[in-house]
Amino acid sequence: MEFKEVVKRRYSCKKFSDRQVEPEKLQAILEAGRLAPTAKNLQEQHIYVIQSDEMLAKVDAVTPCRYNAPTVVAVAFDRTNVFTYPGEKRDSGVEDASIVATHMILAAADEGVDSCWLNFLDPELTAKELGLPENEEILMLMDLGYAAEGAGPLPNHDSRKPLSETVTYI
Repeated sequence: MEFKEVVKRRYSCKKFSDRQVEPEKLQAILEAGRLAPTAKNLQEQHIYVIQSDEMLAKVDAVTPCRYNAPTVVAVAFDRTNVFTYPGEKRDSGVEDASIVATHMILAAADEGVDSCWLNFLDPELTAKELGLPENEEILMLMDLGYAAEGAGPLPNHDSRKPLSETVTYI
């Protein structure tokens, strides 16, 4: 699929069928995350693939937004392995994990797999429930699967401000 079509096609699916993501498609999605750039190439991300009933129940306990997805990917990063920017007020953890997650979301769309970025959760509670190491911070959860019958983008999905309202040349 052409990149422009991937970007246009992708939406936040909020109703998944029970159909599992094929292992080769999941692998392609994970590989896209692995190839994402990170500050100083630190690659501080850690990805957790959640598919068991036990772990999906833990996801359901921390967010109402799994939408029946058969696979959830937790994107975390190692707080002890980040690049601290000049001024020491920010580091690369959240942005690097966001780039990794975005690569995976776009790869999912390219593979014909639907997704939804979940951040309606308490990151500390989620990390504890999932048993993540103390040095890892969870950025988000990502639903992966195939849309259920009748699912589709929200009515305002195609509503976008013109570039003139969001871009300024200086």
